Amino acid sequence: MKKYFNVFKTEFINNLQYIPDILIGAISYILIIYIYFNLYSFIYSDSTSLINGYTYSQMVWYVVFTECFWSITKGRAIVRDISVDVKSGNIAYQLNKPYNYINYVISKYLSSSLFKLNIVFPAALVIGSILIGFIPNFNIIGIITAIITAIMGVLISMIICITLGLCAFFMEDSNPLYWVYSKVILIVGTLFPIEFMPKFLQPILNYSPIFAINYGPAKLFVEYDPMFLLRVVITQIIYFIIFYIIAQLVYKKGVKNINVNGG
Repeated sequence: MKKYFNVFKTEFINNLQYIPDILIGAISYILIIYIYFNLYSFIYSDSTSLINGYTYSQMVWYVVFTECFWSITKGRAIVRDISVDVKSGNIAYQLNKPYNYINYVISKYLSSSLFKLNIVFPAALVIGSILIGFIPNFNIIGIITAIITAIMGVLISMIICITLGLCAFFMEDSNPLYWVYSKVILIVGTLFPIEFMPKFLQPILNYSPIFAINYGPAKLFVEYDPMFLLRVVITQIIYFIIFYIIAQLVYKKGVKNINVNGG
């Protein structure tokens, strides 16, 4: 564990050089939130109305929260970098290193994401408060648990992206897989809660990775419920284990192909 912590710490320190880039990213995030603020202002023509169980304030804060954590997830970079490692053959040099490749990637990108979170999340709180006012049904325990579960959601999303990147062992380009994944996650659970989806899809989505990655933590943020928190945590643990095992199996299968082919 110490070697992965050192990777985490080193990457965290390295990110100090990229603060201007992260600040520009935070400005981009603010502009995106402002666009969606106007969208929901149109949808909620009556600010006191309730749509699918969400008030106007809850809906805006929901998107502020989900967009914040989606913006710090390094999914595109993970898939791109792993694909490059596989195609260039650099991943072969990783086989003799005294660490697990997947754990190394997780440590590296989780560090980068948490560093960015320290800048983007305060910006999210500021823009949300300016646009819509204070967080509805404010509960400090709910806020803390929402942040913790959202970080866990980012971690699960990273493992999924690692798996997609490792698919480059078996296909020419794994980037289209990420494109499909990112669009599904962005639309379902990030911009719109599960309650906004068709009725026949809701039971499926409530037991899907979407629930663990973005919907569950955001729901806790706008409406804290201890029993719902328990369900979110259990679901996240299950999906973390499942996708971590899948990532390891895909990696081992890919490495086996390299060894068999002598590449």
